[in-house]
Amino acid sequence: MAERSTAAVDVADNSGDEPLTAQADKATADGAAQTQETADMKTPDTGSERTGTEPAIATPELHSGHKLARRYRLEECITRLDGFSSWRAVDEKLRRAVGVHLLPADHPRARSVLAAARSAALLGDPRFVQVLDAVEENDLVYVVHEWLPDATELTTLLAMGPMEPHDAYQLVDQLAQAMAAAHREGLAHLRLTPGAVLRTSTGQYRIRGLAVSAALRGITADRPQRTDTEAIGALLYAALTQRWPYESAAHGLSGLPKGTGLLPPDQVRAGVHRRLSELAMRALVNDGATASRQEPPCTTPDELARAVAAMPRIRPPEPAFASPPEYQPTSYQQGSYGRAISRPGPGVTQLTPAPPAPLESRTGRVLKWGVAALLIAALGLGSWQIADKMIGRDNNRTNDPGLSQPEDDEKNKDKKATPPSGKPVSIVSAVDFDPYGVPPSEKPAEIGNTYDGDLSTSWTTNWYGSPDFGNLKAGLGVVLDLGEVQQIGTVDVSFLGGSTSVELRTAPENADGQPVSHTGFTKVAEGTGTQVALKPDKVVRSRYVLVWLTHLPPSGPDQFRGKVAEIKIKS
Repeated sequence: MAERSTAAVDVADNSGDEPLTAQADKATADGAAQTQETADMKTPDTGSERTGTEPAIATPELHSGHKLARRYRLEECITRLDGFSSWRAVDEKLRRAVGVHLLPADHPRARSVLAAARSAALLGDPRFVQVLDAVEENDLVYVVHEWLPDATELTTLLAMGPMEPHDAYQLVDQLAQAMAAAHREGLAHLRLTPGAVLRTSTGQYRIRGLAVSAALRGITADRPQRTDTEAIGALLYAALTQRWPYESAAHGLSGLPKGTGLLPPDQVRAGVHRRLSELAMRALVNDGATASRQEPPCTTPDELARAVAAMPRIRPPEPAFASPPEYQPTSYQQGSYGRAISRPGPGVTQLTPAPPAPLESRTGRVLKWGVAALLIAALGLGSWQIADKMIGRDNNRTNDPGLSQPEDDEKNKDKKATPPSGKPVSIVSAVDFDPYGVPPSEKPAEIGNTYDGDLSTSWTTNWYGSPDFGNLKAGLGVVLDLGEVQQIGTVDVSFLGGSTSVELRTAPENADGQPVSHTGFTKVAEGTGTQVALKPDKVVRSRYVLVWLTHLPPSGPDQFRGKVAEIKIKS
């Protein structure tokens, strides 16, 4: 799920691995196609280099249908390069597509690839394509990562033309924040090219190949933060101009005219947003000079992220309203009444006027209103007579001492809800609920901690860059299965780590199963704190209860995450 299936050439280039480079200079990237590798070698060196010159190593001879760990079935080889190969595969256990990088266990870079992949897997940041597994087995080392079938490579987006200012702003904002978070954990990318950036159908940008792509190729850098910052600047430059900011063409983009040097984007293409143009130059020109020579250069992703945050927010363009379709005459108007009839004379074509509809004449209108008035009078008289008879019947029934009114109707008794009793409701099972994630899951192994009766254990979310989940999703939470439809009186939720905002949502009483979207649940209560009692305004009956986190507490500098310690339900 780490890459778009139609973008096969770059799949290996920047897979979803995010290997830690405890020394960031050891960061690597996922496998790229030979054509892309050749193009990348033409780009100017920005401080990264290969570690030594290893002899050519034979790529393991595998074929479609081969299984790894009796689980991952190889489907299509995307790349064979430099002793490793990259594949699209199927995880038969979870029935989903994945990407796999393979190399011999005796490959000189096998140890660094494993270390990078395992460190990247610990990051757990949803802005990066996730590493799912990193294994050495049967003389092979393989790294399994997400495959995102609904995502589009930035290479494809740039081929369509320059981006709108709002889209370019979102690109640099999301990339800078993501790489700043990675470098805080000691991880670098070093091969942040258009093929390494994916945009999902929801507009979120995902980075693949963090550290792993560089490790596969043995790429290091003396100043990894500067290398990644310049790479983000190059991507912003390309988004604004549809040109690669160097003389050599790369990634399907033409380079700048020879001998002109690094021109600001607004001098390469008319209509470029001036502040974004300056921002691209601040990220690209890191020797102290900028396009306007007024702002300092950005030498780290964190500095670039702060520079983006200091800009006025660029709003999306107003939606364009399509003009109404051209008027088309009806079949009646296209008939003989609308046809041109030629008259003798100077050759002028005239149209014969259409006769009025049968009831459009003066007499017809009078007749129509008369009939309407009679109908209204008849309806009024009939309604009055019916109402009079019903009132008389009720009066007779009330005054008759031989008749008594039943105190409760059996049907109404069934519809009345019993008052809350405060008795505990057993939770049969629980699952983590993240409809915005790929896959739609977050820390499933910890979910049992939410109802184990132990306040010292918890289900913990991933790290996010802001309380609103880094603006990546509307929320996430826990779905509790009560086994059968039960009355929900109060849901008590205990949080660790700080005040958390939460909503209580319930599935419809007649639901056939758990809803797949949070909008399939109805919000019945909300609250904020570390000990939150969620009580619906009216009695609610449901089998599936969603505890939906909407605002996370801080858990470090520029880091936020939620911790659900315990959930208890009472009827």
